[in-house]
Amino acid sequence: MRAAAAQNGKIVMITMPEPELPAGHVLIRTEYSAVSPGTELTMTKRSGEVPVGLGYSAVGIVEKLGEGVTGLEPGQRVACYGAPYVKHAELLAVPSNLTALVPAHVKPEEAAFAGLGAIAIHALRTADLRFGESAVVVGLGILGNLIAQIADASAVVTLGLDLSAERAAKLGEVARVAAFASQDELEAALPAATGGFGADSILLCAGGPGMELINRSFQWIRDRGKVVIVGDLTTEYTRSAMFGKEAQVLISRAGGPGRYDAGYERENRDYPIGYVRWTEGRNTREYIRLLAEGRINVAPLVSGIYRIEEAEAAYEGYRQPTTMGTLFRYS
Repeated sequence: MRAAAAQNGKIVMITMPEPELPAGHVLIRTEYSAVSPGTELTMTKRSGEVPVGLGYSAVGIVEKLGEGVTGLEPGQRVACYGAPYVKHAELLAVPSNLTALVPAHVKPEEAAFAGLGAIAIHALRTADLRFGESAVVVGLGILGNLIAQIADASAVVTLGLDLSAERAAKLGEVARVAAFASQDELEAALPAATGGFGADSILLCAGGPGMELINRSFQWIRDRGKVVIVGDLTTEYTRSAMFGKEAQVLISRAGGPGRYDAGYERENRDYPIGYVRWTEGRNTREYIRLLAEGRINVAPLVSGIYRIEEAEAAYEGYRQPTTMGTLFRYS
């Protein structure tokens, strides 16, 4: 089967064997897979001689169930999340823990972003925002846009910031969120939005050097507020700036508890809900619920849909700052 991969800093197409179907896994014929630009472009830049498969978020039709799988049937549409099980490939064998049933009225193109949706939801859980609290989302690419939309749907007072005026405007089109293209504009709006106290949390979805941005974030939060690093941002900042607010600096890792745990993922052993309320699988299902109930709007964020054979052109599209969501379509 065909799959997109990174090799020597470039996007290539490779041929892979069809996946085996272990116990607890589901064989899925892919309809769409979604690009995670931050993760995948970074992996491409760092790739060497050995090809590295790309992708971790997709939607497709269940073809076959592995031993012990319950609650799913062949022919159902499911969203799925999590490398190395999910990739830009025609067939996927995915632990059932990492799947979510997609209702018939939900567009598969939107469901394909379930992995990014789970990451967005886990970032907000890391921020531990409560009803009526406030957040600033910095970096309004596809992930930051989803975080801002979900925060707004949760009755969190939400502001957005991106140096791209186009991305800031896009957030305003899909959600009732004020978004700004300069730090000065954001700072002018913060007092009214937060009662003069500052935001409860700043979620940083940008990448690159972090010193200036994190230090500036300390000025935007309230006393003992939180700065949550979601993007690939270096964690350098000034101690005195952090000390002044007794701020917390937190890292949000992927889609939630269970990620990188072979027992949860490969062996498909779920965590008891009484001990771990929100796993990466449950966060994935929450993203689908938000779509099903019309609480978020993802379709306007899809900038392009490509055949998997056009993978190189799809990634080239990210040279344009207006590119948001990219999908691969499979026959």
